[in-house]
Parts: sequence; structure tokens; C-alpha cells
Amino acid sequence: MSKLDMKSIRFRIESIDTLPTIPGVLKKLLKLVGDQKVSLNDIGHFVSSDPVLTTKVLKMVNSPVYGFPGRISSVSQAVLLLGLNVVKGLLLGVSVFELMQKSMVGLWEHSVGCSIVARLIARKKGLKEPEEVSVAGLLHDIGKVIMTLQFSEEYAEAVKSAENRGVLILEAEREVFSVTHANTGAWMTKKWRFPGNLTEAIEYHHKPHLSKQALVETSIVHLSDVLIRARGFGFAGDNRVPAVNPAAWESLGLTETDVKDVLRDTEMLLEGAGTLFVE
Repeated sequence: MSKLDMKSIRFRIESIDTLPTIPGVLKKLLKLVGDQKVSLNDIGHFVSSDPVLTTKVLKMVNSPVYGFPGRISSVSQAVLLLGLNVVKGLLLGVSVFELMQKSMVGLWEHSVGCSIVARLIARKKGLKEPEEVSVAGLLHDIGKVIMTLQFSEEYAEAVKSAENRGVLILEAEREVFSVTHANTGAWMTKKWRFPGNLTEAIEYHHKPHLSKQALVETSIVHLSDVLIRARGFGFAGDNRVPAVNPAAWESLGLTETDVKDVLRDTEMLLEGAGTLFVE
């Protein structure tokens, strides 16, 4: 691994859609989400033409993660209600994380948990698009997925190192790769032309104070990641709980009561989200 410089790592990471192990439907999806001219109709048609993907998307949007009181019965309805950015992120989440369930058990649960907490905090803060923040929570660790797929042995080494030395996976990644999942996730979302707010939330979820255009959203994802780790729900690559970034905490201005409300509601929603964790 030491022979690879950052440019080589980035090239391999950005070539993820050429891997033979990537399912055909995901290859088509990655091409679709990277197309700037893609429309809601294009996305709706793509999902509807794949019964397995349709089932997964409807399962997700009808789950407590999104909190719609009525049942959403069609993909076109989901696309209209949630909007293009949310549906693109959601599709990526349900498609990519399936590949992870064997290689890092618990990452999908951690990601869904973070997504739930992020939406609750976004609503508490009165943000206009809580679902977009929720998708950022769902995808914040997508870099781990990509690194595992392209560098499976090296990434397993990083996870083992984090466990043996009791450090965050972030530190172990930096030692093995010289970059972290936050970097690789941002490279991919930039390549896929996701909105800047989403890319910043992924790139800076461990350093939210560096976010220039989405400080609040990034801070929400950061805090959500810490809270769901503290809850012990899922597995993010290590068993440690990082400290809350002071600048993120200050930017959110949450009270103790706010946090208690979020934690209480999280428990209820996690219980109801159980069906998302079984095939």
C-alpha cells in the first residue's frame, strides 16, 4: 500500500464503477446520478424498471427514517415528495450498502441510525429540507464502502489496527492509506455531481468547523454520528465514541432538553426501523 500515492488511490477510488464485483444495476445507477441533465422522470423510470430496487426504495421511504404518516405506494410518488437530491442519495444508499453487509457488518445499521438522528435534529432546528440532511447522514460513511471494495485487504488491516490499538478507524485509515473515508467519500460525491452541501457534510463530518457552505448541516451529521455511536447502534469500524466538536455544538445551539427529545425519539424510530436490517 505504501507504493500508492494519493493520486493513485484517488484514481482507483473514482474507478469504482468499473469493478467486476459491482452489480449491473449499480453501474447504471452511478452513471445516472452523475448525469447533470437527469430528471425526476428518468430516476422514477429507472427505479420502477427494477422490482428489487423498487421494493427497497419503498421500504425505505415508508420506514420511520422519513416519517411520512401515510404509506407511499409508488416510486413516482416518492420521487415527487422527496425531490431529486434525496432520491439520488437514497438510491445510492440502498444500492451500495447492500454490498457492505458482509464486508463490514453493522455499517448499514450505523448509517441508518445516523440518518434518523440527523433528520430529528434538522427538524428540531427548523431546517427547510430535513430529508436532505437525513440523506447526508445515510451516506456520511460511503467512503468506507468504496475503500473496502477497492482495497479490501488493506481496509481490513485498518479495521484490525483500530481495534487492536483502541483508536478511531479514521486514524487507522490515515496510517494505512494517508487519506480517510471522509476524503474518498467526498471524491465520489463530487464525481457524481451531488450538491455541495451533501459533499461538505461527507467530507467534513469529523471536522465540521471546516465546512464553508453547510456548517449547520455538517454539524448535524457530525453530532448524529457521535450520538449513534454512543448509543452503540451498528458498527462504524471501531468501538470508540469521538468527542463532539465544540464549533459544531456551538453552531447548533441545542439545549439539554433538545438532545433528550432527540434521543427519546431516536429510540422509538430505531425500534420501528428493524425491517430495514433484514433482507
